[in-house]
Amino acid sequence: MSDDVLFEVRERIGFVTFNRPQARNAMTFAMYERLGEICTSLDPSVQVLVLRGAGGKAFVSGTDISQFESGFATAQDGLEYEARMDRVFDAIEDVKVPTIAAIQGACTGGGAGIAAACDLRFGSPSARFGFPIARTVGNCLSMRNTARLAAMIGVAKTKELLLLAKLFDAEEMKALGLLSEVVPSEEALLPRVEEVARMLLLHAPLTMRASKTALNRYIRRLNPGEGDDLIALCYTSRDFKEGVRAFLEKRKPQWTGK
Repeated sequence: MSDDVLFEVRERIGFVTFNRPQARNAMTFAMYERLGEICTSLDPSVQVLVLRGAGGKAFVSGTDISQFESGFATAQDGLEYEARMDRVFDAIEDVKVPTIAAIQGACTGGGAGIAAACDLRFGSPSARFGFPIARTVGNCLSMRNTARLAAMIGVAKTKELLLLAKLFDAEEMKALGLLSEVVPSEEALLPRVEEVARMLLLHAPLTMRASKTALNRYIRRLNPGEGDDLIALCYTSRDFKEGVRAFLEKRKPQWTGK
């Protein structure tokens, strides 16, 4: 079993740790699959699930872009990738117990998707949230991911996030409702999250489960079930290939709109 995603249980609280600090916890496909497995097979003894990043520099900085260098030649490749993301994020949302994202540093791309699928988010002063794909790789989000964001922060702010490729800082995240709380220091984050987790252990499990399920149903009604054409448009484009090359070569991409 890979050590890139760690899982442990302490006093009925489960802890998922994204453990690639040397890569700012960028997610490999195998890491996404492992996260999905943890969420779908959670032991009934776990009453709260906490997700965090190792190293103190990033929650998750996104998907490991080197994986896009080969194997993304057709629309189906893009559709399968976004479907994988939807399955994993849905698995996080569908966890029957409260989920908390403890965010330090970069929470971007796939990391922002993971955090958005959690029930609660707490951040340190270094927290940064966004999907900067319009200035980096040139792909797009699935309809479900877009709908989830719009349900959380509204259409106008979702457009700002995606079109301007903004990274919201911790205080902006708090103002938008993306964070329940910004703790005063980096060191204070995990103790505060554990304190909240212990408080949740005292709350009625069925009330929390019913509330989560009702809100998930509401959010998913916002998804028209379409969008394959948009994913195909981006993932089969020359711009996407250029974005991946530019990212790996550490230069600015030259967009053509083709």
